[in-house]
Parts: sequence; C-alpha cells; structure tokens
Amino acid sequence: MTYIRSVKAIEILDSRGQPTVEVMITTDQNIMAKAAVPSGASTGTHEAVELRDNDPKRYHGKGVQQAVAHVNGPLAQILIGEHVFDQRRLDMLMIESDGTENKSRWGANAILGTSLALARAGALSAKEPLYRYIGGCNAHILPCPMMNIINGGAHADNSLDFQEFMIRPVGAPTFQEAIRWGSEIFQTLKQLLKQDGFSTSVGDEGGFAPNLPSNEAALDIMLQAIEKAGYRPGSQVTLALDCAATEFYDKISGCYVEKKKKKQKQEFAERTAEEQVAYLKKLCDYYPIDSIEDGLDEGDWRGWKLLSQALNDKIQIVGDDIFVTNPRYLNRGIAEGIGNAILIKVNQIGTLTETLETIRIAQTHGYAAIISHRSGETEDSFIADISVALNTGQIKTGSLSRTDRIVKYNRLLNIEEGMAGYGCYKDSNKSRVTALSPHK
Repeated sequence: MTYIRSVKAIEILDSRGQPTVEVMITTDQNIMAKAAVPSGASTGTHEAVELRDNDPKRYHGKGVQQAVAHVNGPLAQILIGEHVFDQRRLDMLMIESDGTENKSRWGANAILGTSLALARAGALSAKEPLYRYIGGCNAHILPCPMMNIINGGAHADNSLDFQEFMIRPVGAPTFQEAIRWGSEIFQTLKQLLKQDGFSTSVGDEGGFAPNLPSNEAALDIMLQAIEKAGYRPGSQVTLALDCAATEFYDKISGCYVEKKKKKQKQEFAERTAEEQVAYLKKLCDYYPIDSIEDGLDEGDWRGWKLLSQALNDKIQIVGDDIFVTNPRYLNRGIAEGIGNAILIKVNQIGTLTETLETIRIAQTHGYAAIISHRSGETEDSFIADISVALNTGQIKTGSLSRTDRIVKYNRLLNIEEGMAGYGCYKDSNKSRVTALSPHK
C-alpha cells in the first residue's frame, strides 16, 4: 500500500486574479500530486461554502489563508498515514470532521482541494490515467463540448443579461474535430464582430463580450459565424444558452427583469414566470437551440415546472443554481419532474466522492450530467478527466481562448489520443456514438 506522508496547501491566484487554494499531497513513495480549486461569480444560494478571510487589508477580503490553514492543520491530521487509495472513506472523514451541512467550518475550498489532490495522488500511485482511476475500465466517452463564445450577465461588462451563448459541435465525428470546428467558428465570429464595429475583448470565460443590442442579435451573429465557417446550424452545430436567471430575478415583484435590457428601454425586459417560459420557447422556435440552463430563478420551482412541461421533451433543460450538484435538490427535481439535466460543479458540493454520487443519481434517473468549470478557473484540468471517467458525454468549460479554459480541451485531446481508437465521441443530444480513430 501507498501511504500519505504530507498534505500542504498554499494560496494561489485564479483566472480573475483572486486568491484560491492549491493542495499538494506527497506519499511515502515520493509521489507528489496537486489540485487547485475554482471559484464562481454567479453562485447558487445552497452551494457549499467557499471560505474567505474577509480581511479588507488583504485581497479586498477575498484571501483564503484560513482555508489554507485548515488544510495544513486538521485536514492534514486526518489524511497523514492513511492509504492513498481510500478516497471515499477519507472524503467522508473530512466531511464528518467539518460537521456542518455546507462545509462552512473548514471551507469547501479547503476540503475540495484536498479531495482532488488525493485522487490525483491515487492515480499516480496506481500508474493509471486519472479518468481511468476514477471511472474504471469502462471510461471511454469523450464529451461534446459546450463552447461559450459570447459572454454576458455577471461574466462580462456588456449589454447582455443572459450569461452564456454557446455552440455545441454535435455533428463532429471525433472530439478533435469538435475542437477544430469550435475554434474555426470562434475565429470567424471575431472577424464578424470586428467587421460590424463591435469589441472583441473577452469575458471571464473567454467568450467575446460585445455590446450587442439583444439576445436575439447574439444568436443571429453566432448563426452567421457557423455558416461562414462552413458548418450547418442545427445538424452539425447547435446553440445553447445559460440564462443565469437568478441573477436578474426580482424577488419582490416575482418577475424576471433583464436590467441591462431595461436600461436600453427595450421591450419585454420585464417578464413573469409564464412570460419567461414563453420567451424561451419562442427563442427555441426561431433558433437551433437544444439546451437551456437556468432559465428560471433557483427558487422558482413553479416556474421551473412550467418550463419543464413546455420544453422537456424537445430540448435539454439544465439545472445549475437550482440543483447545485447536491443530491438533496436533485432528488427533489427528479420527484417533481424539473428539468432533464444537471450541471456538475465540483466546488458546489466540495468533495470528489459527493460529486460522483450526484452524477450517479442523475444517470440512474435518466438525467444528463454536464461537467462544468467555474468563471474563476485555474490551470487544473481535473474536470476533463471526470467527464470521461463517468461517460457523461458533455463538458462545459468555456470558450476557445484563455489558458484556464484551453487546458481542459487540451487534456481531452490527450485523453483521446491515449485511447488509441477504443474511445467514443458522444452526441448526447441525439444519443449517437461514433467510433474514434486517432488516424482520421
């Protein structure tokens, strides 16, 4: 057996220049493994607690020295001397020692960094790729990427209230080709934006952040980019939205108020739940949209029910803020027929074990599971391996720029190559699986 010799955390920076936690675990065989923790901008109320120092003299209160100290102290005491392969038991011991429902004592960032570093140390010790160590011999499906090529909402200082406008290369024969298609569309979009006089600066997740006049204008120029790049909208490349509706839901009026749109005095900037559902349905009628995430507020279960009844049998309805990678909320959604897919973010729940359990519940009940990054990312590519390990068939990890996003795509390209022909690229929307060949 391989034992844990040391556990050490430090404070590093994420892609927004904000502090986050990095954990390194060393075994008695001198194997060293690191993991870094991401951070979100638009977060669900029920997410596990990301512990911040709240010291205004350091990083405007965003420091994570307390979380680092918790890794180096109580969490290290739990792990040192234990078998590196005891992932589930050690995750459970860390959760129990924290003793809170939302990991607010040690901090989910402290526990998650330790949990992910433990898994990576286990994989290195077993001399297995991380995806195979987590998922076993049946891990073989490369995910369809959801590429966020136009940013809005909390991720960009522009005129768009919807947070993400994405493309999905569902018709690509391989993951490598899916990346090529996405890159060509992204570069074509840049040309079109320049040509029309819009900014080509990028938002938090690497997508362009132009001051477009409406959501429809964003979708229109994306379709132009797809066609000009030589691809067919709908059959080869589809569109996806992350509305992040919680960010513009007015709890007092119970309405969805697109504040940026309202400031421009546009029509229909304020909508009831029924009107929001009708608006999203209309967008799906006019555009090749096959996935909508967080179309309603995290607490608007009635509205979610309306949306699910209207579109569940037509497209993918994804719960992020409403489910927060938590079995408790996912099980409620399953019981009430809310959505048909869940976004999986490891830092929403705080351990690898709980993340895998949530994915298992989703897949058991026919819900799609989409592995996702956060807007504040690092160079860590762990989520790429999770997507293959659990054969989820989908990953959402940003646009085709910024190293913190590209590192995940590059990791998947390496996984594809390493599979040497026995992997598959899954079009999750149509449940079509095609054999991969590294020589295609």
